[in-house]
Amino acid sequence: MTPEKPSLDLLRRLTDSHVVGAVVDHGRLTRAALASTTGLSKPTVAESVRRLEAAGVLADTGERSSGPGRAGLYYDLAPGTGTAMAVAIAPEGVVAEVLDVRGAVVGRGTAQVSRPARPATAARALERAARSAVEAAREEGAGPVLLAVVSAADPVDRATGRLVHLPDAPFLVGALDPAAVLADLVEGPVVVGNDVNWSALAELAARVPQASGGSDDTATGAAADAAAHAATGPDATPADFAYLYLGEGLGCAVVADGRVLEGAHGLAGEVAHVVVTGARGRATAFTEVFAELGLRHEGGTAIDVDRLLEVVHGGAAGGARTLRVLATAVADVVSALVALTDPQEVVLGGSWGGDPTVVEAVRERVRDARRPVGVGPATVPGAALAGARARAVASLRSHLVERGAGLASA
Repeated sequence: MTPEKPSLDLLRRLTDSHVVGAVVDHGRLTRAALASTTGLSKPTVAESVRRLEAAGVLADTGERSSGPGRAGLYYDLAPGTGTAMAVAIAPEGVVAEVLDVRGAVVGRGTAQVSRPARPATAARALERAARSAVEAAREEGAGPVLLAVVSAADPVDRATGRLVHLPDAPFLVGALDPAAVLADLVEGPVVVGNDVNWSALAELAARVPQASGGSDDTATGAAADAAAHAATGPDATPADFAYLYLGEGLGCAVVADGRVLEGAHGLAGEVAHVVVTGARGRATAFTEVFAELGLRHEGGTAIDVDRLLEVVHGGAAGGARTLRVLATAVADVVSALVALTDPQEVVLGGSWGGDPTVVEAVRERVRDARRPVGVGPATVPGAALAGARARAVASLRSHLVERGAGLASA
C-alpha cells in the first residue's frame, strides 16, 4: 500500500516551524541565512517568511546585509511576541523574572517573606514580586507573559500544583496555590515544582547541556534521552545522581536516566525524617539532629545556617564535634539513598551542603560505608531559580515555534 503523502498544510507548518526555530535560536537572519541554517530552499524560505510576516510572527528589522551582491533583509521575531516568567519562592524571599525567548531578563521583582511564612503573606509577596517584574518588562517594551515556572521551597502536589504543608516544614506553614496568585499576570500555564527538583535539573543541564527540557514533565523525551546517552561509556557523565539539599531546610531530588523522580504525589525526596545517628549516638530523625545541636532558628524547625557555618569553621566551642555529628548524619542519609536508588554520585547543594569543609567531612564518612559512592559539591549557583529559568525559556521557545507555525499556516 502506497503511504499517503503529507498535505500541503502540514508541509507549510513544518517549514514555518523550522524557520521560526532558526530565528529563535540564532537571532536576526536574512532569508539566505535562513535557507543555509534550515537546509530549506531559498524559494521555500521566502514563502515561509512571507507567511510568518503576514501573521505577525516575524518582522523586517529595517537592517540590510552588507558586502558584495544584493543586500538581504534581516528578519527577527516581531516586537511584543511574548515572554515567560521564572519565580523562586524561598525563605530568603520571592524573586520573579520576566524572560525573553533567548533567556534575557527583561523585568525583575523581589519581595521579602516573613518567618515563619503563612500562605496569605507568601501570596502577597509572590503577587508583589511578579507584578513588579511584569511592570518593569512592559517599560522595556516586552510582550505579554505567556507562561510561568515557579520554584518553591516546599513540597508540591503534582496533581494540583499547590504547595503542601508537611509536619516540621521549616518554611511555609499552610498550603499555597501559586497558579491562582499569578492568574491575572500570566496568560497561559503556570508550572510549579519543588526547589530541590529544579536545582537538580540545573545541575543535570550543567553536566548534559541538552537536558534543560521543555515539556510538561520535569524532564522528559529528548532531554532525558540525551542525559541517558551521556551516562554510558568510559567517559560517562553521571545522569543518575542524588541531589541532597542542605540549607535552612532539608530535601533531596533523585535523578535517574536524566529524569527527576517526583513520586506519585510529588513528595519523593523528603529526607527530613530519614532515621540517622543523632548527636547522642542514638537513632533519630535527620531534622532532629539540628535541634540536638542547637542549630535551629528560635520558634521553628528552620536550620540556622550562619550559626552552623560559624561552629563548623571553628568560630565556636565544640566545632569539631558538631562537624563530626553533622557529617555522620548526612552520611547516613547518603547510605539510605545508595541503598534505595543506586546513584552514580551524590551532589551536596544548599547554603551549607556545598561548603568545602562539610563536603570533605561527609566524604570521609561515606568512604567507610558498606557501599561507598562519590560525593561532590553542587556546581550551579542559584540553582533553583536557574532550573526554573531554563525550563521557562525552553517552554517559551516551544510555544512560540508552535504558535508561529500555526498562525502562518492558518
